[in-house]
Amino acid sequence: MNYQWYPGHMTKAKRAMEEDIRLIDLIIELVDARMPLGSRNPDIDRLGRQKARLVLLNKADLADPAVNREWIRWFEAQNVKALEINAQTGQGMKRIQGAVQEVCRDKTERDRKRGIKNRPVRAMVAGIPNVGKSTFINSFAGKACTKTGNRPGVTKGKQWIRLNRELELLDTPGILWPKFEDQQAGMHLAFIGSMNDEIIVMEEMALDLIRFLQENYPDCLKERYGCGEALTPVQVLETAAKKRGCLKKGGEADLTRASALIVEDFRAGRLGRISLERPEKAREQAADAKKQTEEGETE
Repeated sequence: MNYQWYPGHMTKAKRAMEEDIRLIDLIIELVDARMPLGSRNPDIDRLGRQKARLVLLNKADLADPAVNREWIRWFEAQNVKALEINAQTGQGMKRIQGAVQEVCRDKTERDRKRGIKNRPVRAMVAGIPNVGKSTFINSFAGKACTKTGNRPGVTKGKQWIRLNRELELLDTPGILWPKFEDQQAGMHLAFIGSMNDEIIVMEEMALDLIRFLQENYPDCLKERYGCGEALTPVQVLETAAKKRGCLKKGGEADLTRASALIVEDFRAGRLGRISLERPEKAREQAADAKKQTEEGETE
């Protein structure tokens, strides 16, 4: 299945972000801790080259804790401040204000030299759909400032939120990029719910997810659905359907219902703490990019 989703409103949102970038000092980029690299929009990375950056690995409680630590070290090696958080429960949120001051130290020093005192840091909260930006802002502010939802594309417009004398936030709609060159990344984005499920063939996505789990976290399928290791993805789906009562009349497995159930179990963390990416991929991509650059210079 081809994983792709770029509705028209995202083009408009990207243009608005290009205009707003000049108004801010800092980009607070939320990524999904289960795929910190694949859930980073390259357009945001390009637009924010000259701005201070803070990356928040949201939904860290759903990702493999050992892999989370690897990603924090990887971002540090790129000179990017990164924190693990869970915006829904508040985990890690108390560290953010200090991290903002840390990454904006140069800006604060420039203001001081110009005689500007007590000007708040203006930060843009950016990220792909359904990564938890609105939930983060509401949790950080301690009140319901923004509209939230469990589907991609809830935040449509621009809004500023003043948190305190030191920090103002600009909430932005979640945007993807027009074409996924890496279909595996697109598949993983579908797994975490950053695409509209209505354009996805749920049975095919569930089978892709089962294949990933069989290769990387096989025990979770056995523990949740009683599936043996020798089963094919289709057999796992059938077993899960019977185990969870997803049956049609006559006792036939309802694979459509079972597919939606398995995907939802993954998204809700009921299959355990699972990471879709590891830093090794980021290192390989960086090495490839460096090689291409060096080859271009020698031509």
